Amino acid sequence: QVQLRESGGGLVTAGGSLRINCIASGHTISKYVMGWFRQTPGRDREFVAAIHWNGDSTYYGDFVKGRFTISRDDAKNTVSLQMNSLKPEDTAIYSCAAAHHWGSIVMAPGNYDYWGQGTQVTVSS
Repeated sequence: QVQLRESGGGLVTAGGSLRINCIASGHTISKYVMGWFRQTPGRDREFVAAIHWNGDSTYYGDFVKGRFTISRDDAKNTVSLQMNSLKPEDTAIYSCAAAHHWGSIVMAPGNYDYWGQGTQVTVSS
């Protein structure tokens, strides 16, 4: 069982940057695909980014367009999302998740076995 807890969310002005983190407990994440999703009220979860357990392969949602970077530090059991050039439409609850399978399936929430509670990111115009 993997427990995930996000931190680092907050309020930022458009064009600014924010780094959110996800720390795992209960089990090492070294053999898990780690992903970030976001959700706003009334909408489905949206895939943001994922990183392979080897740390070398990453996937990003189309809307990211080079603004976000996912990274992992297995020694600290942590995955992070650096978000730059933030826009008001990036406002959402961001959640991290862990999965066993890699490939295009990483964009599907159903691929993930464990989820954190989420952290609120608000971007003001």
